[in-house]
Amino acid sequence: MAKRNKSIPINKMTDHFDAGIAFERLNLSKSEETILNSSDEARIAHREDRHSFFLLEKGTVVVEIDFKKFEIKPFSIVYMHPDQVHRILRLENVTVTSWAINNESLNPEYLKLLESFTPAKPLMLEQETFSLISEAVSLCIKILKRKNDKLYHASLKDSSNALISLVVSQYLASAKPTETLSRFKLVADAFKLLLESNYIKVKSPAAYAQKLNISSPYLNECVKNATGYSVSYHIQQRIILEAKRLLYHSDKSVKEISSQLGYDDYPYFSKLFHKAVGLTPLTFRNKNLD
Repeated sequence: MAKRNKSIPINKMTDHFDAGIAFERLNLSKSEETILNSSDEARIAHREDRHSFFLLEKGTVVVEIDFKKFEIKPFSIVYMHPDQVHRILRLENVTVTSWAINNESLNPEYLKLLESFTPAKPLMLEQETFSLISEAVSLCIKILKRKNDKLYHASLKDSSNALISLVVSQYLASAKPTETLSRFKLVADAFKLLLESNYIKVKSPAAYAQKLNISSPYLNECVKNATGYSVSYHIQQRIILEAKRLLYHSDKSVKEISSQLGYDDYPYFSKLFHKAVGLTPLTFRNKNLD
């Protein structure tokens, strides 16, 4: 049975940050990989407390992100939103560079775009693009070491955001061409941004429409055209995803999870979960921890 915690662990990187930004390049030895691959502690699912990026230069990484397993090969970039729960399942001959940045240091435009990509899948890069991003990473690491420069913080922030803009551009390029300027997509993205920060307290499609200053039918039309699903479906799925995370990765009771997600009516929450997943909350937990 998988080890669980009272709450989902958060990897707090505060001590390693400078100007809200951190970089690390790892070239793991065989012995280090063996220890990590066999360590239960190293494989505990967790969240990061910042926006995190991973550039795989060499080897293979098998990672689970919100119940989906990905086998990542060179040359790939992975973006991880702070809400996402993930764990490393296997490492093999790995060289990887990781960096993380907090909201305050992240360009607001890039933050908005990153929020719209969530959940983002690992992205395979062409060799030329990988080389460009790798060079930008190397520059950031060099600037990180020049703490005595008078404009150190500004240089680190600007160079890091330039690097992130390259990553954001790749995710934009991977989107369908028809999505780029679609009015439907613009409204759907605005809705998804609101949903991410309000899903616990706001569960009515009409309330989201009011926040966006549009009618409920128009919001539903936009979201359905852009995603194929209704506003109500997205609200429900966001709640169910968080419920799954808490059921699988924490030992909070179903009643506690129901309350945390804004449902004082515990039986109603259980029925909602069962209708969406096909299993009761307890059955889902027990099935996945067998």
